[in-house]
Amino acid sequence: MSPPCGGFLSQYTHHHLVAFLLTFFSYVLLHSSRKTFSFVKVSISAQWTPFFRNESSPAFSPGETWEENKLFADSGEATLFLGALDTIFLFSYAVGLYVSGVIGDRLNLRYVLSFGLCGSAVVEFVFGTLTEWLHLYNIYLYCSLWVLNGLLQSAVWPCVVAVMGNWFGKSGRGFIFGLWSACASVGNILGAFLASSVLKYGYEYAFLVTSIVQFAGGVVVFFGLLTSPKEVGLSTASETNLRPVERDSDSHRPLISDEEEEEEEEVCVRNSYSIQEQDLEPEGPPTAIGFCQAFCLPGVLLYSLAYACLKLVNYSFFFWLPFYLSSNFGWKEAEADRLSVWYDVGGIVGGTVQGLISDFIGKRAPVLAVSLVLAIGSLVGYSHSPNDQLINSVLLAVTGFFIGGPSNMISSAISADLGRQEALQGSKEALATVTGIVDGTGSIGAAGGQYLVSLIESKLGWMCVFYFFIVTTFGSLVFIFPLIVSEVRSMWRDSRARTHQL
Repeated sequence: MSPPCGGFLSQYTHHHLVAFLLTFFSYVLLHSSRKTFSFVKVSISAQWTPFFRNESSPAFSPGETWEENKLFADSGEATLFLGALDTIFLFSYAVGLYVSGVIGDRLNLRYVLSFGLCGSAVVEFVFGTLTEWLHLYNIYLYCSLWVLNGLLQSAVWPCVVAVMGNWFGKSGRGFIFGLWSACASVGNILGAFLASSVLKYGYEYAFLVTSIVQFAGGVVVFFGLLTSPKEVGLSTASETNLRPVERDSDSHRPLISDEEEEEEEEVCVRNSYSIQEQDLEPEGPPTAIGFCQAFCLPGVLLYSLAYACLKLVNYSFFFWLPFYLSSNFGWKEAEADRLSVWYDVGGIVGGTVQGLISDFIGKRAPVLAVSLVLAIGSLVGYSHSPNDQLINSVLLAVTGFFIGGPSNMISSAISADLGRQEALQGSKEALATVTGIVDGTGSIGAAGGQYLVSLIESKLGWMCVFYFFIVTTFGSLVFIFPLIVSEVRSMWRDSRARTHQL
């Protein structure tokens, strides 16, 4: 459906902008605090092992710390444990996504989102700051806190995607969600800036700053976010063929509306009480879809498996890129942190451009296919990057464009498409559940991959890690191949139909 009012942006109000910005910055803050852990791995490793001095943290006394706690005998053991922590976090995050998606479709999205942001901020403060201040170095404590952190953070993504799905219909969704999904990359950039700014004082201050900012963001979201246009008496055109349904006062209910009659398409914003009585469903709001029903929706399983492969690669760059740049090229930790930002810049541009192209052609899978093929080539190129920061940053941006772009599309625009498809047959309470399933399955793949990355690197070296990324990216392409064939055939049939009409 073409956007009403003959303009792409004219259908939106300042309420849409506020919802866009609050959900955007909610995940920006979450990712900035999450990225802090990957940025300070060298400093943490220095604190946990003997005889290892970190130039950026001269106040550390790793020898004394190790003698008292005997955490790890060398940096290799510490690296394996850091990889295990990444895996623990992602597994708990994946399990939490399956649960929080279902909860988000049944409770107030604003409450769930704020709880996840504030709770995660508290846990990160305890993990990275309080334990260092109190000299509490305990492997089991670290693991327990990171499990809890994964569960709390899992409440955020399904909620912000569901809120965005409530405010923005399918018209232009690829571009809007492509631009909005840059929140993760912007969060990485913000986290890099915050962490590198205070890292010289000790890694605990990096955790302190980002956790405080995230907690403040959770408070702002609690008091300022509107989760649905119905809360301010607005109604928007939806992408399905379902009739409009009047909503009760529960702010978490997503919209179920249809294309209005042709004369009503010129009206961009209307009061919810102006919907004529004969257009209302007498049986009230639909119930939330079940977890198994959501998993069986067309395209959900294939996109989930494809995202599991793609998120493994994307999150490996997320967790290990600064560490790789420091250990492989010998660059200082702060320099590696700043340089890794170029991967996120590429992801921001990639998600926006590819989303816009998918809107233009009306299909998502073919755009993903082309990007994934080129991603394999970019991985080969980056694996042979010379010890030159300028060349490395360019190759990083290109790699981020072709890997981060498809990852952003699947986790946002495609998840929203899947949660609002016609197969729901009247139940629209599936957006958060479907988003949780797609992102949860992706996180399971990413979780297993993080420990494999540390294991492959310690046994075979970084080049074999990149070979692993290439194989995994190809696996993502294999999973969406049936969807590619289906959408290409659909495009061909549409093209033939238009030709016959002419």
